Order: sequence, then C-alpha cells, then structure tokens
Amino acid sequence: MAHQAEREEIEHKKFVDYKDVAYLRQFTNPHAKMLPRKRTGMAADKQRQIALAIKRARFMALLPYLAA
Repeated sequence: MAHQAEREEIEHKKFVDYKDVAYLRQFTNPHAKMLPRKRTGMAADKQRQIALAIKRARFMALLPYLAA
C-alpha cells in the first residue's frame, strides 16, 4: 500500500467552492496537475466536485493551467 503512505491529511469540506483557491491548491501538484483519487483519499463524488471546481477556477484565472 504505497499510496497510503503518500496521502496527506486534507480537510474535508461539505461544500467545494471554486473561489477557495487555497483549498483547491491542496489537490494539485507543483506542476498544476490535478491529483488522482488515490493520492487525495477522497470519495468519487467529492473528487468530481473538486475537479469541476478546479476547472472553473482555471477558467476564471484563479488557478494556472500550467505551472511555469
């Protein structure tokens, strides 16, 4: 179970908002890619909400598409 050792403790919020950039950055790596479910430890429905919020934040230029 190598993936469990890599998991970080991430606060689980009831509502995921695209404007909460600090929270969404926990789900991206330094290259601005979204982390998979195995790394975040989230349930599938919550992971989909986070992915949608990250995509919306990128569209609104709150998060980068690529890290330079």
